[in-house]
Amino acid sequence: MRVALVTGASRGIGRAIALDLASRGFDLLVAARGESALRELGREIGQRTGRTAHIAVVDMGHLESADVILSILKERYDRLDVLVNNAGIALSKPFGEYCAADWERTMNINARAPFFLTQKCLPQLLEAKPGYVINICSVVSKKGYPEQSVYSASKHALLGLTKSIAKEISAFGIRVHAVLPGAVDTDMVRGVRPDIDAGELISPSEVASVVGALIEMGGNAVIDEVEIRRKSKPPWA
Repeated sequence: MRVALVTGASRGIGRAIALDLASRGFDLLVAARGESALRELGREIGQRTGRTAHIAVVDMGHLESADVILSILKERYDRLDVLVNNAGIALSKPFGEYCAADWERTMNINARAPFFLTQKCLPQLLEAKPGYVINICSVVSKKGYPEQSVYSASKHALLGLTKSIAKEISAFGIRVHAVLPGAVDTDMVRGVRPDIDAGELISPSEVASVVGALIEMGGNAVIDEVEIRRKSKPPWA
């Protein structure tokens, strides 16, 4: 049995990743705020793949969410092979209009939550041999866009965290990866980038397939990060 934990799994990229991992033989612990959507995901995973999917109804903006998830993980599986830090939020407004609450909420979900959840799950990941930490970053982890200053800061922080912990824990048999997609067809992206033609957006399943491929690379090759662009964007931009 292999077990994966996916945050932000009730919709979008997280949901697609959970379904993809179940199809690869993983049992799941899926975490998000939406209980009904998580339960529907769990039923779909069982019907389509025969794998189990337990749920953790948590708000990743709250510090205690990591403890709640870890408690459920220990109760249901007591092991963890793959941690996918996917939960995230994005805001879009002029720089001068952001307030402290915007900053705190975005940083707490996009950067603080992955930090402490990874820290809490480290003992289980160390036993997996190999364990995997996959952080869903963004092209905004390296670039800046108008009216996305807080989101960009949080995703830069997540990429920096990914690089640092990779150097620290890779020697103990944990593979740490960053996935940096461009605009994906999700409610979040449509909310902050309504200017992008929906037909050009990356599908969540395409991001999920990249995550699955990273996990299946169990040999000597390791890919530290993957940038995924829309085909309408110029190469190497």
